[in-house]
Amino acid sequence: MKCRHCQQPLTTGFLDLGSAPPSNAYLRPEALQQAEIWLPLKLMVCQHCWLVQTLDFTGRENLFDADYAYFSSCSSSWLTHARRFVQDMQTRFHLNSGSRVLEVAANDGYLLQYVQQAGIPCYGVEPTASTAAAARDIGLTIHEEFFGQTLAQTLAGQGLTADLTVANNVLAHVPDINDFVSGFRTILKPHGVASFEFPHLLNMVQQNQFDTAYHEHYSYLSLHAVRHIFAGQGLQVFDVEEWPTHGGSLRVLAQRSDTGNHPVTEAVARMLIREQDAGVTTTAFYIRAQAAAEQAKFALLEFLLQCRREGRKVAAYGAAAKGNTFLNFAGIRPDLLPYVVDINPHKQGKYMPGSRIPIVSLAHLIREQPDVVLILPWNLEAEIRHDLQEISSWGGRFGVAIPEMRLL
Repeated sequence: MKCRHCQQPLTTGFLDLGSAPPSNAYLRPEALQQAEIWLPLKLMVCQHCWLVQTLDFTGRENLFDADYAYFSSCSSSWLTHARRFVQDMQTRFHLNSGSRVLEVAANDGYLLQYVQQAGIPCYGVEPTASTAAAARDIGLTIHEEFFGQTLAQTLAGQGLTADLTVANNVLAHVPDINDFVSGFRTILKPHGVASFEFPHLLNMVQQNQFDTAYHEHYSYLSLHAVRHIFAGQGLQVFDVEEWPTHGGSLRVLAQRSDTGNHPVTEAVARMLIREQDAGVTTTAFYIRAQAAAEQAKFALLEFLLQCRREGRKVAAYGAAAKGNTFLNFAGIRPDLLPYVVDINPHKQGKYMPGSRIPIVSLAHLIREQPDVVLILPWNLEAEIRHDLQEISSWGGRFGVAIPEMRLL
């Protein structure tokens, strides 16, 4: 395979997590009598542009289908983040009733609802039917398609160019990253701003966040790689900010290279230096990730086996994609982890892909009163611990397995 950005041959491995089904392919009960599709989950790094990427074994239409079950509004902390983002962008770039905002990967309207409430014209692009329908239910205009240069040209031709485009946690989800990025150059007004948020590769390596690797994530991004990709598609990065979301993310602000008028902030140079000092442009930075992932896997297995020997009950909370990556990499099944709790009604009553662990409601956990609640979406640890304080009433404790196994 060649690099999805610069087309150089990929020769350096980053992570090999064996094989797994797509992490959001939750199973209905009737599907338990059928075989699942398992795909290799292997990541490589390009030594030319330093883009980390999956080896591809299936098309995006098989990963982002009509039953896509990730609904952003299920996280209260993410809603708070989205509301603050809208307020910050409105103030910084003077957005008003004469402006237009486009969100690509608008999901269920978690962010655009706040743009709409602020009286700023907006619309979204969202290819998954389930979340697009939820966004329309709250009065948002949604184009149910995959975004790229072709769609951007169509929208621009309809007079729908934007003062601000938003792309949160989607840059990693596109197989043709060059085509995707070039669409923003097309849809932006001459002095428009494009905002992208994505988990920072630096944290993925330094904090052993290997479970953020799954088939839907085609790319794993550093500022070095993103700036290189953007420059090739006519966009200039002019600012970067760090945010704690999703285990540590970057918010990159970009403008058209030919017409943008925002000065490049010192934050860009500082982040590039920080990445350089950490080694993101060296092979040694990447090859250490495999051993750390295996160590975390063994530690979780040892913990679950010890709990079984001692008769302690363990449940998991959060039927997240990252949890599916971890459970399948470790080979964990219902005999060690009997159920996963999730507040998303679209997941309840289904089963985790691969492990086939049942997904149940919060009422089930309260009734069972497990000794340990293992938090699978570790990035939401604070939110989950706050919402489930009642487990202390029966002596329950929380546990997390990333970056290492520990009880809280």
